[in-house]
Amino acid sequence: MAARLAQEQGQPAAVRPAAAVVLVREGDGAPEVLLVRRNPGARFMGGVWVFPGGSLTQADYEAAGCTSADGQLPLPAARLAARRELAEEAAIDLPAETELVPFTRWITPLGLPIRFDTLFFLAPLPPGARARVDGAECVDARFLTPSAALAAAAEGALALAFPTIKQLQSLAAFRTSKELFAAAASFDLEPICPRIATTEQGPQLLMPGDRGY
Repeated sequence: MAARLAQEQGQPAAVRPAAAVVLVREGDGAPEVLLVRRNPGARFMGGVWVFPGGSLTQADYEAAGCTSADGQLPLPAARLAARRELAEEAAIDLPAETELVPFTRWITPLGLPIRFDTLFFLAPLPPGARARVDGAECVDARFLTPSAALAAAAEGALALAFPTIKQLQSLAAFRTSKELFAAAASFDLEPICPRIATTEQGPQLLMPGDRGY
């Protein structure tokens, strides 16, 4: 994927506020999370498996009674967007009493033509709910343990976005969904901003703390 990263040219692309849901259910020995596969014909991340999500809309801000501001991602509007995107992409409506727990926040690196500032929320799968895709925006959906998803990606069976890989690695440390949600209070929501570095091996993504970041 790094080889497809665009090099920085001219003015950076504007960053779009976005929200996504890491939907969790109890699995056999580990929590499972919902991944949806974007349409291979999509202009952005076609064919890639991601957590359901998308951009905030003006309607989200208005319904939440807040406004957008540079460097800010209002939680009420982001929660509304996350619920809406989950319903649109996986046909799962979260009950009103379901709390969306902030998990991580990622900002797309400079140098890409489309950039997002995305807040990821944790939420439990409602009892009896089943994921169904529309076949247009998303063409498939699966519940997988984080370890199984990472193993499938390593074997070339799943194409995963870089932030998805990193989040799955974090999620793989939890043995139960109860343990995962209990740890929510300690999650760091400082934006994670990977950088594109040019190396002898080609473009590579660096995380904060990596050498050369």
